[in-house]
Amino acid sequence: MRRPERLAEALKVEIAEVVGFELDDPRVQSAAVTDVELSPNGRDAKAYVLITGDESEINLALRSLQRAAPFIRQQVALNLDLRHAPHIHFVRDTAGENASRVSEILDDLTHKGEFLERNADEG
Repeated sequence: MRRPERLAEALKVEIAEVVGFELDDPRVQSAAVTDVELSPNGRDAKAYVLITGDESEINLALRSLQRAAPFIRQQVALNLDLRHAPHIHFVRDTAGENASRVSEILDDLTHKGEFLERNADEG
């Protein structure tokens, strides 16, 4: 792995630790860091987060994370011993939501298929 990729992975782990264990904000308790992308110059990092809840809860959690970003950046810099930690920008991870939605649809189709098979056998 190249250094930027290793740093992005380390940032992902540390951001997840800070968000999960050091923030006392109940609005971000359901947030899970799924990926971190580091800009080519290393000054900015996009942290993708998967948040459960309805649309208003998700937006509220994203705003809370963005407000806590300076604290999170400081903690990450201390934990990783970085002289210049990147600015962290939180982004909603919709890939996980889409995968979850597809899984629900497939489960629903499977149950409907089983129902149709049972009714065909009885009829």
